[in-house]
Amino acid sequence: MGVNMMNVLIADDEEIIREGLKFVVDWNKLGFTICGEASDGEDALNKILQINPDLVLLDIRMPFLLGTEIVQLAREQNYQGHFIILSGYSDFKYAQTAIRYGVDSYLIKPIDEDELFQAVSGVKNSLLSEQQKSVVINQYKQKAKHTILRDILLNNHALDTINLDEINITASVYQVVLYKNYNPEIYALTYSFADLLKISNQGNNSFEYVNVHQTDVILLKGDFALKRFQNILDHYENKPQKGSPLDSLFISYGRLVHKPEDIHCSYEDAFNLLNRRFFCEKNHHTIGYDEYPDFNSTIFSINYEETKRYCDIFCYNLQSYNRKALTAQLASLKKTLYHSQSQISDIKIFLADIYIQLKQTIQHIYKTVEFPFPSNSFVIDYFENRYYLYEILLFFTEQFEMIMNAVGNSSNNRIWDDIINYIQQNCQDNLKIETIAPLFGYNCSYFGKLFSKKYNENFNTYLDRVRIEKSKLLLLQDNLKVYEVAEKSGYRNVDYFHKKFRKYVGETPAEFRKNTNSKF
Repeated sequence: MGVNMMNVLIADDEEIIREGLKFVVDWNKLGFTICGEASDGEDALNKILQINPDLVLLDIRMPFLLGTEIVQLAREQNYQGHFIILSGYSDFKYAQTAIRYGVDSYLIKPIDEDELFQAVSGVKNSLLSEQQKSVVINQYKQKAKHTILRDILLNNHALDTINLDEINITASVYQVVLYKNYNPEIYALTYSFADLLKISNQGNNSFEYVNVHQTDVILLKGDFALKRFQNILDHYENKPQKGSPLDSLFISYGRLVHKPEDIHCSYEDAFNLLNRRFFCEKNHHTIGYDEYPDFNSTIFSINYEETKRYCDIFCYNLQSYNRKALTAQLASLKKTLYHSQSQISDIKIFLADIYIQLKQTIQHIYKTVEFPFPSNSFVIDYFENRYYLYEILLFFTEQFEMIMNAVGNSSNNRIWDDIINYIQQNCQDNLKIETIAPLFGYNCSYFGKLFSKKYNENFNTYLDRVRIEKSKLLLLQDNLKVYEVAEKSGYRNVDYFHKKFRKYVGETPAEFRKNTNSKF
């Protein structure tokens, strides 16, 4: 039923009357559009059921079906529109039958223009009232549905008291997705989640949206919606395209569940993961249920002893100018904190305490050196306002470099020895210039140029050679399959590993293993 213009169907077996009814009143002024006409009873009934007009002007005597029969049959097919009956007879029985089936008016031919105008105006007012009531009812239904959805997500509702079909929640599989701005300082989201999934959510068949605890929550329903969401994750796995919707988003998602009563488990996964975005790397826009740490196997507790232990380790390595050890200890600290169940605010205080103790110790050891240390209040405030752990660890790296440069015994060759050693020891990881350069105090672009100049090949080529050499050693172990060797050498794609291995060695991994083993 249209909100602005309404539809009228004209049904009469005499063409001259149908034409006259089109012009006897100003339909547009009354808010109606003529959507069709019919010349017999069967045609009228078919068009009523097909077009579903808001109003039907219906002659009572037509071939095949009487007007009263059309009204009765239409009502039995659940037609909810309005009828104005036109009759050449003032027979009370016809009028009585028509009224019984909910006809609005019974007008006698020849039709009086004013009577028709009044009858149509009355239908218009009824339609507008119905529309208003429908809007209000739908608003209440949607509000009630959102309340039920929140209760389902928070496990606050007994599902046996809910008709899930009635609120369109029934599906074969579910997954809960939470999302916020990637930059927490921006509050308004300016996109549609349906646009992101590139699907139509007609009738809320693909997903439901609700806001819980000031967080946008999406309940994906059914295989199609889940497949579309997985396609998004696959497409943006490495780095979202600049300007794309996901470029401005941070998304967490819970496990797949197949029962409505387990939806809250998927929500709890996503909610807990969203709170752990602090541990994500730079430009990391998604985190899923498979990335949640196993707290049963490893749990780290923040305490004074740990603060002092890390302070002593960093201090010792700074005094020996051991960048390799400092980098390794920061990586260890990062991994350790990932398995902490402490509040993020407590972790930030823990890291600030380590830095402040380290600062005091270094100043005590090197009393004659003037270090450009930031104030303690600046450090506390800086750490408190960081959204990600990698930002704080980068601060540590920069401060380590500043301390060693201030002491004055740093050696450029020693730095490059540490860099090469770091690459060789960690080649199985997803190494990139963007992650290595800051660890050793370099700008990414400048680091790449220096590396190529010093070693006569670019960083990626050098990394490939290191990985291939490692893979050759691993291939000599018969207990490892080729795909396992690929993973342990830093290649996630075994086909890509085959391609690189043949390029550098001149034969496939299997051929290398066979030919090498035959020599012994």
